[in-house]
Amino acid sequence: MSKKSKRVKALLEKVEIGKKYELAEAVALAKECATAKFDESIELHVRLGVDPRHADQQVRSTIGLPHGTGHTKKVLVIAAGEKVKEAEDAGADFVGGEEKVAEIEGGWMEFDAVIATPDVMKVVGRLGKILGPRGMMPSAKANTVTFDVAKAVKEIKAGRIEFRVDKAGIIHNGVGRASFTAEQLLDNIRTLIRAIVKARPAAVKGTYIKGITIASTMGLGIKLDEVLAQKETTE
Repeated sequence: MSKKSKRVKALLEKVEIGKKYELAEAVALAKECATAKFDESIELHVRLGVDPRHADQQVRSTIGLPHGTGHTKKVLVIAAGEKVKEAEDAGADFVGGEEKVAEIEGGWMEFDAVIATPDVMKVVGRLGKILGPRGMMPSAKANTVTFDVAKAVKEIKAGRIEFRVDKAGIIHNGVGRASFTAEQLLDNIRTLIRAIVKARPAAVKGTYIKGITIASTMGLGIKLDEVLAQKETTE
């Protein structure tokens, strides 16, 4: 059995494993446990009572967090014609057409989000196996396939995120940084939970949200009382 480091032992003295905390207390603990020498991300992990193998139980949408994520995304826009200049004027980090598709096929991945106009999707479709597993494939549902590229770029830069359930039925998203105030983190978390509840598929029966955990990048998982957490988002 591997020995626990002094840092982990110190964290275990603060967090009671198995206990379900109220949201405000969990946020305070997550900030306190972010003891790394860098500004750790604060992440929310939500376990859902869905079967992602069924198309009618997929959970995927976008939401703008009130205080952003603390990370400015590098945005790539794949477009043609006048939309290229529109994307550049809106602040896109990278803009191009089919040549960008070729660069990605060659291994280039220096971006965090991809927006494409509908008229180039036939070419962008070649990137499904590369961008899909990374959650970056443009789609109309995520508002990343659009002719209004200026709006899409500005929203992503301002903190719009996409959430989607993975194969295990869990949604993983960053909701800020350890340097955020507790109130900023609470606002972001409540906004995300509210959006996940709203995105509940009609085909899902029984308990929808089965568990919620918050953690910093290098910290321990802190379980939330999922019933109270959901109640807070509706008050």
